[in-house]
Amino acid sequence: MAVHTSGELARRKCLPCEGGVAAIGRSEAQAQLKKLTGWSLAAGGKRIRKEWVVRNFLAGIDFFQKVARLAEDEGHHPDLHLAGYRNVAVEIWTHAIGGLSENDFILAAKIDRLPIKLKSAK
Repeated sequence: MAVHTSGELARRKCLPCEGGVAAIGRSEAQAQLKKLTGWSLAAGGKRIRKEWVVRNFLAGIDFFQKVARLAEDEGHHPDLHLAGYRNVAVEIWTHAIGGLSENDFILAAKIDRLPIKLKSAK
């Protein structure tokens, strides 16, 4: 996989994946993550994850609704986590191959463009 900027990834569309292709390796994934802010490898390098602290519970739910609409449009669905009423996280991987594909980085770049109401610094 070629390394793309966040902007380049965000302009692309997720492609259907029914398996039968190799997952992206750890070194390739790490190179691509350098172009995305705040995302990191998770689950032994088979997923990417980003965490936020939002203003309140409803801000988290609002963000997840935006992610859900985007995921439906892209046909690529992440895991969404809400803990402690304001700690949100998104994990992405390509289920059909049990690891990472270019679609995961495309979706991450698009999620980064969604508005989110973060907890203000005190």
